[in-house]
Amino acid sequence: MAMGIDRAVMKAAICRRYGPPDVVTIGDLPVPRPGARQVLVRVRATTVSAGDVRLRSARVPRGFGLLLRLGFGISGPRHPVLGAELAGEVVDVGRSVTRFSRGNRVFASLIGCHAEYVAVPEDAAALMPSGLSFATAAALTFGGLTALLFLRDKARVQPGARVLVNGASGTVGSAAVQLARHFGAIVTGVCSAGNAALVRSLGADEVIDHAAEDFTAGRERYDVILDAVGNCSFARCRRVLAPGGRLLLVVGDLPQMLGALLRPSRGDLKVLGGIASVRREDLLLLAELAERGAFKPVIDRSYPFARIADAHAHVDTGRKKGSVVIELG
Repeated sequence: MAMGIDRAVMKAAICRRYGPPDVVTIGDLPVPRPGARQVLVRVRATTVSAGDVRLRSARVPRGFGLLLRLGFGISGPRHPVLGAELAGEVVDVGRSVTRFSRGNRVFASLIGCHAEYVAVPEDAAALMPSGLSFATAAALTFGGLTALLFLRDKARVQPGARVLVNGASGTVGSAAVQLARHFGAIVTGVCSAGNAALVRSLGADEVIDHAAEDFTAGRERYDVILDAVGNCSFARCRRVLAPGGRLLLVVGDLPQMLGALLRPSRGDLKVLGGIASVRREDLLLLAELAERGAFKPVIDRSYPFARIADAHAHVDTGRKKGSVVIELG
């Protein structure tokens, strides 16, 4: 038995079939043993993201339904523990681990975080920034890694670039506003009127109420448009992209994503998609930015672990701001 663990069984949120929030139930699973290059983390906080909800419900953008079932399971998730980010304490380390020791407070990004204990690859974790709560640290990666992929790696945003973030109050959007500002961009956020003050507080120079104004009909031109909602086709956005502009598709249907993969260049414009990977250097960068106050995840609300199905239901509404956190005590 690992040090600090006096039992062989843990509680986990288990999803064995696709469906509404109540298909997620709390059950017992064996406490995992860390491999040679893994650490065993006692999870103190995790999140329920839009990605978790899509996987739980099998409601995905057009064209991805069959691919989801082939990749993740025909009638339900093949790996029934969802969740992609966590923060907690290291309680055991594999024999080849060099970066962590028992008692370290860490945050990490991997599949299967909705459990009391998770075996985490050493390279998928980083030390928590000082002064951050477990709840805040748990919410660093889903939005942060995605925003880094698109703004830094795909669009290569430079100081003075005009960046529009569609869906600026969500998990990815709120991270994108902050990181675009960090990169020196002039940022416009698109969100509801009720979230305008929040988006301005994150660093947006301008905010557009999506219910009152269609940004694609305006006179402004943008070097980068990041779509975290899924309603920005190239045809719709083309006229408001500046010469050399990039449309970044965080969310899109299969034809859009295939188009971004197979034909990214449209004259001097580009349409770019992608999936964020977990790189240790990016985790360290997010930790550094969080410690400096340059990036702070937005937390909509928190739920105890026993109410994780309620958290799924809230994310299902599509009206959350930032992240929904699950606290395990």
